Order: sequence, then C-alpha cells, then structure tokens
Amino acid sequence: MTSDQPLWSTLSAAEHEFQYNPQAAFPNYADAQASRQAASAEARATLTCRADLAYGEHPLHRVDVYPAADDGKGPAPVHIFFHGGYWRAQDKQNFVFVARQLVAAGITTVVANYELCPASTLDGVAGSAVAAVGWVRREAPGFGGDPRRISISGHSAGAHLTAEVLAHDWAAQGVDPSFIVGAVLISGIYDPRPVMRTTVNADVRLTEEIALRRDVERRPVFAKCPATLLVGGLEPWQWIDQTYRYAHHLHRSGMNPEVHALPRWGHFDILNEFLEPGSPILNAVMMRAKQA
Repeated sequence: MTSDQPLWSTLSAAEHEFQYNPQAAFPNYADAQASRQAASAEARATLTCRADLAYGEHPLHRVDVYPAADDGKGPAPVHIFFHGGYWRAQDKQNFVFVARQLVAAGITTVVANYELCPASTLDGVAGSAVAAVGWVRREAPGFGGDPRRISISGHSAGAHLTAEVLAHDWAAQGVDPSFIVGAVLISGIYDPRPVMRTTVNADVRLTEEIALRRDVERRPVFAKCPATLLVGGLEPWQWIDQTYRYAHHLHRSGMNPEVHALPRWGHFDILNEFLEPGSPILNAVMMRAKQA
C-alpha cells in the first residue's frame, strides 16, 4: 500500500461490502424501522403537520413541517432532519418519530424528502438537500419558525447531506450562513468513493468525478456552526473511521466538534435514541437546535 492509497482500497471484495454496506453488516436492518412504526404512528396522530410542502419542482422536493406550539416567546427554533437510505431509498413518512420529542420541547421540526438515486445522481441528491434548507430559511416565518435559528441533523446518507449543507457556499447566494446554528451528524458516510466498490453502486451510479465532487471530507466548510458527530459503537470499523475523519476535517476548518461512539448501537437501531428522553442523540439535537 502506498502512502496515498486509502486503506479501504486494499480490502477484499467481501470485507469491503461488509464495511461499506450497512445492510450487509446488519442483515436484520428492517427490524429497527419496524420497531419504530408505533412511535411514528403515535406522532402522526398527535402532532399538527403541514404535509408535503413543496420546496422545488421535483416530485421528491417535499417536506413535512411539525410546528411547535406558540409559547408566546416569539418564533420557535427550527430543526431539519434528513433521513438515511444510502441516497437511494426511504421516505420522510418513516421518520415522523423524530419530531415527537422535539416538538414537545418547543422545536419546530421539518422532516425532508430529497431526490433519490438511480433516478437522480448524487449531485442532484445533494442539491435538493441544500434547496430544502434554503426553502425552510425563507419560509420559516410562515409556520412560526425563526429563520435565524435553524439546525440540521441527518442519519447515514442524511448525515452526508447535512455535511453538504455545511459545505455549501451560502454567502455566494447573498445569504449569511450563520442562520445554521448547529448540526448533528449520525452514522454518516462523508467520503463516497468506497461506495463505488459495493453492490450499492448499481443504484447510486457513482463515478470517480461525482464521488470527488461530493466528498465533504475535502471541501471547505462555510457554515461553521457547533456540531456533534455520533456513530454506533457496533458499526464496522471503517464506517466508524469515516466519522472520526470528518471530525478531523471540521477541526482543521476551525471548528471544535463533539464526537461520540455510542457503544450499544448499530447502524440502524441508533435512531431509537430519538425515542429516549435524555439520550445522547436527543440531547445533542436539542442543544444544537436551541443555540442562540
């Protein structure tokens, strides 16, 4: 292995698939989502929702907004969640549970859909996430949200999209990036190049050029907000390494992110932390959302 050759390029095909395809590492991945269906159903039944609001023309450019109750103290902080699914799957309806504890804490919560591969490329996926955040900033006053206090979180591919939002040059659009007050990135993949050697790439269709463009480990960070990075301690070590490498990138960019490996969680069940009051992930999201 040469000094500029990434370690992942030396793995056998089977080991690479295990390290970089979470469904291969956790064959019971569907059980985690099934276990949260009741929580999503309860949230759907009890929370006020402004559903399927369009932030663009693409059919998947849609968000669901769960407004916090008016507490008489002015506009509520807004939190945006990007779901996982390796940029090729899932829907915001499966993640309503994220909003339950946040809305109760006075945080207006937005659960976003975005373009998916293979119909779109990763360029289109990333662009739609940035567009969603821009739309929320503009439209927040219309649903009682504070456009100057927007935080973001995402899981897996959604963590990558959160990083894409931080790497977007908002000032070039005449927007002060300080409206993004915090970010929480959960079990993310930040360098997409290893995906090209997995079976997942049949859907994602990464090329070397696209993967390099979307590599947030090597791009400038323009929204330098407080950030928390979390990953499951049971996840494959190469996946965990992506979290620590991205944390180093943020540190080199002048940020001081918190980084936590949570021992009892794998890649898919780590989102159960949104259901547990006082859990590290829920605490991190609430802290970042309520930063001045």
